[in-house]
Order: sequence, then structure tokens, then C-alpha cells
Amino acid sequence: MLFYLTYNDLPSGIFSSQVIDVVKFLNSDLKGNVKLVSFISLRNFFSNRRKIKTEKSDALVLPMFPGFHRWRFNGFLLFVAFLIYRPKCIIGRSVLATHLGFLLKRAGLVKTVIYDGRGAIEAEWKEYKVVTNPGLLSIIHNLEKTAVLKSDFRIAVSFALVSFWENSFGYVKKDHVVIPCTLNAAFEKIEITERSFLAARKLLWIKAEDILFVYSGSIASWQSFNLLYDFMKPILKQSVNYKLLFISDDDPNIIRLKEEFKHQIFCLKVSPREVPELLVAADYGLLIREQSTTNLVASPVKFAEYLASGLQVIISSNLGDYSMFVTEMNCGELVESFVEAGRVNLNKKNRNSELALSTFTKKKFTKAYKQVLGSCNQ
Repeated sequence: MLFYLTYNDLPSGIFSSQVIDVVKFLNSDLKGNVKLVSFISLRNFFSNRRKIKTEKSDALVLPMFPGFHRWRFNGFLLFVAFLIYRPKCIIGRSVLATHLGFLLKRAGLVKTVIYDGRGAIEAEWKEYKVVTNPGLLSIIHNLEKTAVLKSDFRIAVSFALVSFWENSFGYVKKDHVVIPCTLNAAFEKIEITERSFLAARKLLWIKAEDILFVYSGSIASWQSFNLLYDFMKPILKQSVNYKLLFISDDDPNIIRLKEEFKHQIFCLKVSPREVPELLVAADYGLLIREQSTTNLVASPVKFAEYLASGLQVIISSNLGDYSMFVTEMNCGELVESFVEAGRVNLNKKNRNSELALSTFTKKKFTKAYKQVLGSCNQ
């Protein structure tokens, strides 16, 4: 058995597609014996535990020790879990989960620890104040460096992240695989037809001839809503036929756009399972971010979701591996070169969807996942 260990990751659409679906895939398709072990905050613990176990009934959901900076104290509960399940390997999702795995390895209890690198963690914490505790901020560089260099194997979400490891930490090994954020199973079942397109537009009260832009996702600070505002304002001013849909919470820049373009802005907050049928209504998906280290190595799952829904992706330069992908595969435009928006026809939409399904499904990365499981058995 191996543990897939998460720390302070709450249930969400991302958690469903990038954690729960991954564990299910490893167990069902690759016959792995993988146990999801999640440490989550005491705040709303039982509610969040229920959400995780609704999707993965055999998940082990444990309460975090109070105080994010006291992460090491969670080693006790992890030790108890070890005594029950006796895993030989731990895959740690991000830095602190990996270091919890190191605690068991140093005690001689597990043989292998794999680092599942989700981004440039020190940069993310400091650029966007994800963590503000001075003690943790003072040691995160060394924690991240150790996770990268001392793990027995590594998963990176982008080739850009591997380059970051090489440049920042002197990583020279090749003991890694690159697996980007892959599609939730629901996005593999999307049908893009005239009927589904018109049904989605009717649901949103948007005319068939309108040109619809969409932003779907969180309002975390790295999403750079100020840049989105600056990009969309002149477009919306051109014609009332340009519409913008936000599938997200509110943000000050979203509110500004709503006040200035009352009849062109639509905002919805829906469950993850409802997102695919709404995205089908759009022409363009917005992935506009500032040039930060966090964004330079990122693998936004919404890129694959936009593409699977048939959208042309409007993307900033140097965003993970995807800006170059858009240029090479002609499935969108860079923000800097975007000139004019038109309706995206069904042929183009279906081509984009097929491109996503041939590139971003978990089955596409079967070989890489087999390498991960193989490293656990060495």
C-alpha cells in the first residue's frame, strides 16, 4: 500500500479532479493500492470531511494540529495511520505533506517518499501572501529545496517547473515525470453540438449571436483580476454583443465591470459538476495572469477545461507550458496579440475539445503514472 498524502487542501473542484480522481485512476486503471490521507483544518472539519468522503468513501480524513506552522505535530497522527495501514511509500502533495512523509522515512517506517510538486511554493507564499507566518516564511526555501532534492522521485506539473528546480535548487537528476493538471472525468463526456450550445445559451439568457467570454475558477490573488479588467473593458465598450460570464465568487474588479457594463456581465456561483454545461455556451476562455514566478511554472486546470469545452483560450505569455501550446496548436491567442473577437464555430470547438481529450486526460499519462507507482516498488 501507498499513501497519497495531502495537507491543508480543502474539498473543491481542484481537489476532486487533481486528488480524488487521481487516486481513483491509480487504483482502478493501474491496479495500485493507494490510500488517500488528507489532513484538513479543524475549521468546518466535519463538513469538509463529509464532502471528501462523499467522493472517496475510504479516504482517511484527519484533523490538522492547530497552527499551520506546527505542521510537524501532525506526524503523530500520520504515525498512527501508518501502524494501521503499513504503507511502504508516501506521495506528498506539495512541500509540507512531503516533509511529513520524510518524518516516517527517517524513522525507518517507509522506504520511499515522492514529491508531487504543484508549483513554486516559496514564490507562491511570498508573492501572494498564501502564508504569512514569519517562522514558516523563513524556512520555506529550505523546506522546498529539500523536498525537491531529497525525495526519491518527483512529479512536476510543468516542464517550466522542472527548469525552476534546476535553476533555483541545483536539481540535476532525471528522476521525475511531468504530469499537468488533468481533466475531471465530467469534462471527458462533454458533447459540443448546436443543440447543447443553444441550450446552454438559453440557460444563461444569452443570445446565439452574442460573443461570450468566460472566466471560470477561483478569485485567488494570482488570478490577476486587475489585468482581466484592463483587457476586457475596451472589448466590452465596442459592442453590447460582447458578453462576459464569471463562474466564480465576486472580486472588486468583477464588481467594477458589473457596474460599468450592467447588461453584459453575468456572474454565477455553481457546483463543479454544473460548470461543463455552462462553459459550452462560451466562445473564449480567459486565462490572464501577471508575470510572477508562481504563474511562470503553473499548470492551471482551467486551461484543459476551457479547451475540452471547445473554447479558444486567451492566455498571457509565459504561463507554464501553455502559452507556447496555444501558439503551436492554434487553439487560442496570446493576450498581447489579441485583436478582434468573433464567434467560434462548431468545427473549431470540436477540434479544441478533441485536442484536450488527446492531451489532458489521465489515461494520456498512464506511462508517467506507472513510473510513479514503479518508483514506490523499487
